[in-house]
Amino acid sequence: MGLKKLKPVTPGQRHAALSDFSELTADEPEKSLVAPLRRHAGRNSQGRITVRHRGGGHKRLYRLIDFYREKKGVPAKVVSVEYDPNRSAWISLLHYADGEKRYIISPVELRVGETVTAGEDVEPKLGNALPLRSIPTGTLVHSVEFYPGSGGKIARAAGTAAQVLSKEEDRVILRLPSGEIRAFHPACMATVGQVSNPDHKNVRYGKAGRRRNKGWRPAVRGTAMGADDHPHGGGEGRTGEGRSPKTPWGKPARGVPTRKRKPSDRWIVQPRKRRK
Repeated sequence: MGLKKLKPVTPGQRHAALSDFSELTADEPEKSLVAPLRRHAGRNSQGRITVRHRGGGHKRLYRLIDFYREKKGVPAKVVSVEYDPNRSAWISLLHYADGEKRYIISPVELRVGETVTAGEDVEPKLGNALPLRSIPTGTLVHSVEFYPGSGGKIARAAGTAAQVLSKEEDRVILRLPSGEIRAFHPACMATVGQVSNPDHKNVRYGKAGRRRNKGWRPAVRGTAMGADDHPHGGGEGRTGEGRSPKTPWGKPARGVPTRKRKPSDRWIVQPRKRRK
């Protein structure tokens, strides 16, 4: 995976750095593994905007990804590595020995023609999925389950990985991509390897139109608004916030904890941000 710099013949190309897609081996998805994807433009079931700055963008088909890897002991051959418009990582198409086809999140350096397997006693090699208790200490893993049978939830974005730090009788300790150190049940499944497309974080779109194609709409600064529209608005000429940062609805922003405490917090060994 690499990036390509465009020849700066237009302002939009001058600073762009885009994926070269050199690892991809197929242009069209497997028809049996796609589904329609309705766009909501950031609106919930009541039609109210709950996520701002979303809308428009190119039409997409949803790729059905196997996050459960429940086909235990059945070897599968990697047939292709493909682009998925719904996520930052590449995906791999597997053909199982029994004839079934499935998509998985593709790890770095997983090549076409290789064989992967999921199960309790499989070898902890790249692309294989197995319980955390069977994975050696120090191994990088992705698509980790929160609890047994829940399907991979953690470390699914491009270039991310969790690391197995230690194993105890009743729990396995992992360092997550955020830096948080967390305990998991030993039966939780995880896939060996780092998620593909690690250069995704270095992509620079170069122009607003490319962001619009991705489904992102413009975001207006609060200081550019009027006082009726935002707490940071108003004033003569260009001004700063002039107060502690606020959301458009007047609640504190930046540096204020917003995460609610959950019963699962007891599994956190060390938070990603240590409290002073």
